[in-house]
Amino acid sequence: MKYIKLYESFEDIDSICKKYSIENYTINSDGTVDVDGNVYLSDSRLIKLPLKFGNVTGDFNCNNNQLISLEGCPQSVSGYFYCYSNELITLEWCPQSVGSDFHCGNNKLTTLEFCPQILGGDFSFANNKLKDLYGFPEYFYNEVYYRGNTVSEILDLFETNRLGKVIDLLNEYGVIQQDGKVVILDRLEEIFYTLNLEVPKINLNNYEVY
Repeated sequence: MKYIKLYESFEDIDSICKKYSIENYTINSDGTVDVDGNVYLSDSRLIKLPLKFGNVTGDFNCNNNQLISLEGCPQSVSGYFYCYSNELITLEWCPQSVGSDFHCGNNKLTTLEFCPQILGGDFSFANNKLKDLYGFPEYFYNEVYYRGNTVSEILDLFETNRLGKVIDLLNEYGVIQQDGKVVILDRLEEIFYTLNLEVPKINLNNYEVY
């Protein structure tokens, strides 16, 4: 363990790390905590994170709590990052780099803004309140899990395993407009032509189609 000058006391941070079985940590001069290993904070009845993390070389798991904010999350996580089954309405403060899977399902998210832009594994945002997918990382081609969102009925139209590319094109072409209320039909159809897919019958229940 390495100590550097703090804005908080060593004792406070040491005590919190011990409580949550966090080991191999370095306390930085700004009060953030780097961890060479994993951080497991799931099922801890947390409303907010107990520390401000810097970088974590392993996994970071804060699922199954009552978090309303990700403030305090690490800037980067080399393993997976799980924050599913909380009360999140935004991904603000989440890591911008995740080496493995990113799972933010079962929250109350209405936007993917602030999601990691560097993501090495699969991305699950199932069971939220997403009407569009703006903010989705560019050039992402791993598995996408999206069920249980308003926007699911648009993604269900595409019979392809290239959902990352589909989402890229949905955003690039501006298919979904007016805060998730309107779909521009000719732009949506253009995605099928671009991907050499047959255009299905398009009948959307949750959007006005123009």
